[in-house]
Amino acid sequence: MEYAKSAASALDQGKGILRLAPAWVPRSFCVPGRRIKLHPDDYYVLGGQRGGIDERWFSSTTPAKNGPLTGVNEGLSHIVFKDGSQEKQFLLRDAVDELKGELIGDRLWKKYGLWPMYSKFFDNLGPLPHHVHHNDEKAALIGQLGKPEAYYFPPQVNNHGGDFPYTFFGITPGTTKEQILECLKNFTKGDNKITNYSQAARLQPGTGWDVPPGVLHAPGSFCTYEPQKASDVFAMYQSLVNNAIIPEELLWNGTPKESIGDYQALLDVLDWDLNVDPNLLHDRFMEPIPVKPFEETDSEGYRDLWICYKCHDYGAKELTIAPGRTVIIKDAAAYGLIMMQGHGTMGDWVIETPALIRYGQLTHDEYFVSEAAAKEGVKITNLSPTDPIVMLKHFGPDNPDMEVQR
Repeated sequence: MEYAKSAASALDQGKGILRLAPAWVPRSFCVPGRRIKLHPDDYYVLGGQRGGIDERWFSSTTPAKNGPLTGVNEGLSHIVFKDGSQEKQFLLRDAVDELKGELIGDRLWKKYGLWPMYSKFFDNLGPLPHHVHHNDEKAALIGQLGKPEAYYFPPQVNNHGGDFPYTFFGITPGTTKEQILECLKNFTKGDNKITNYSQAARLQPGTGWDVPPGVLHAPGSFCTYEPQKASDVFAMYQSLVNNAIIPEELLWNGTPKESIGDYQALLDVLDWDLNVDPNLLHDRFMEPIPVKPFEETDSEGYRDLWICYKCHDYGAKELTIAPGRTVIIKDAAAYGLIMMQGHGTMGDWVIETPALIRYGQLTHDEYFVSEAAAKEGVKITNLSPTDPIVMLKHFGPDNPDMEVQR
């Protein structure tokens, strides 16, 4: 099979590390924040009906759910490799299907039979509507998986905070189900004012949040790195945001056809106790945690931080390599990565952080590391005498290296 030959060749060529092409995703209900390094002429390259490109997806085997106009393979990551004198591309999803545990590790392949997470940049100029992601039980009703997600706000892509750098989380304690139900029923009457019953937190670069399924949230206007479970299920519960009306179809987006019109079904998607938990903001906030004490790693030329660590479905690290240093970094699990700063080499690959990317242009800033290569150790050299290398690394479920912090 052609994919089998290509997948094996690409993995061998990269000695266990695959180079990925940028995967850009538009959203019709969003205005791009223009911080994800796409060329200014290309944010609306797919046309006005598709909306602006305000997301880039990483290590994705999950197709975007963007309605009837969704492009072929939208949201899916492609592997780039040399076949003789030709540069070819094929889907990471197909490589996982062919290589199985050789790529993602037997532990994940035997349990899931797929790469069960992806990450993205979300980059919106304004806030998103108060919305919810379904748990596995509710998502299964429309043939999808549930979706927990996490946020991290990289300083390198947050030179400005956008129009509203605050995120609403949950429901204010003391609110009744009847009050939220009334907001849902008023969705088509203009502003349903659901955020009257929520609380917002100011966003801080270099920190993040954990967002379990069933929790209402209205992401603010920071450029956000989002590891998440392999799903694109959601429903919008706020009808007016930033003076823009949200289409009613997005209210029922995650609802099975037979339940459309049943507002109680929308309410049942919410994890009520978690939404009204008075400790919600405290418990879901994430500050980086050193993998090892800095006094141990600074002398070796690097710093390694857990940045997303409150959910067993995924985890994420921020790795910094000091100028002029070479390190070998070992991990217990396969991972994808995106470069945030600097340039150098990683194994046999060039790694660099582009300042500007045209739509369709290939880059050397995104890779996928097989479990075997991760365990053996990845050699990274920072070729700059002044600039650190900074990369974000996203891992799948139950990483043996990560202790979930509840």
